[in-house]
Amino acid sequence: MINIVLDRLKEIASAVLYATEGSNLEAVLERIAEVAKEMASTKYAALGIPNGVGGLRYFKTAGMTDEQIALIDHLPKGHGLIGAIMRERETLCLKDMSLDSRSVGFPDNHPHMTSLLGVPIKLGSQLFGVLYLCDKVDNTSFTDVDQMLIETLASYAALAISSASLNEQHSRLRLLEERERIGMELHDGVIQSLYGIGMHVELLRMSGNIRAEDMQPLVDSLNEVIEDIRSYIGQLRHRSNQTLTLRDCFLRVVERLNLSDQLEVTIDTEEMKLPFTPAVMESIYLIINEAVSNAARHADATRLHLSARSEGGHLLIQISDDGKGFSVEEAHLQGGLGLRNMQRRARLYGGEVLIDSRPFGGTRLTIRVPLRAY
Repeated sequence: MINIVLDRLKEIASAVLYATEGSNLEAVLERIAEVAKEMASTKYAALGIPNGVGGLRYFKTAGMTDEQIALIDHLPKGHGLIGAIMRERETLCLKDMSLDSRSVGFPDNHPHMTSLLGVPIKLGSQLFGVLYLCDKVDNTSFTDVDQMLIETLASYAALAISSASLNEQHSRLRLLEERERIGMELHDGVIQSLYGIGMHVELLRMSGNIRAEDMQPLVDSLNEVIEDIRSYIGQLRHRSNQTLTLRDCFLRVVERLNLSDQLEVTIDTEEMKLPFTPAVMESIYLIINEAVSNAARHADATRLHLSARSEGGHLLIQISDDGKGFSVEEAHLQGGLGLRNMQRRARLYGGEVLIDSRPFGGTRLTIRVPLRAY
């Protein structure tokens, strides 16, 4: 029993770690809702973040398509049962929401939902949000185990949301600092130069005696200012395009995992410019890291080959080993969290992870991601 509990706690911790890898706060919230839905085997899940005045700042869902959401008259506003959980900050488990006196029903075009498990996400007295889960996939009632799992997930989620909020605030501060720095450089350099040139032109105009030779120094000065502006813009572009290359990803993984000297590693990548943001490259890196780590720890391989190429508008990354292999079907049935996390990260950007393996036949893992900008 203890081992089962420890395994579930590890699964929760790993799932929340996956959620924290979202590129921003909203992505983190969406991932937590997705993880909660999967963990409790429900049809629907949502995560609401209070705005401090009785309403909701964010409301992220799992289990509904974008088309379904677009048809709903309005998203929840923090009234009814949602508001009750935010105010009372206690778990609420109902077999039929419509029978509760605090229920205010659903807006037009909202999917019909019956049962509810609502769990506050809090640290001490501070409320970070509320998890709402509706209707088990098998149409049974929520159990004590469901409640325990989601309450534990909520405790971890509070830390994840707090961290994402702080990161968002730090990003805003860094952006403000960068804007202030650029403003100071432009003011002290470019703007002052243009002001001086303008003064010179005004003096020449007032003198009423403008000669061609008088204009050449002004043209030269303007060209210098234009080059300064180009330099600033170039620096900004350089900073915004700083991403890991695929070779960087491979080398970084190999270096950080401290692979055994008995494992021969080869790397083969095309020289290509990828249209991905740093967040996408980081997700690709994490998938590579998981795959290489699995091969190093479990495959008993002597050779590991890492390759990447572009094909048919997609980036294809392959990680192959000559190890003992495994049954892919059994791995899917067991629902290993590492494999699920790899699939989640790839699907987030329209990609997929394919595995070709058999016992004693080695393993080849293929990461396939569309080559488009994100």
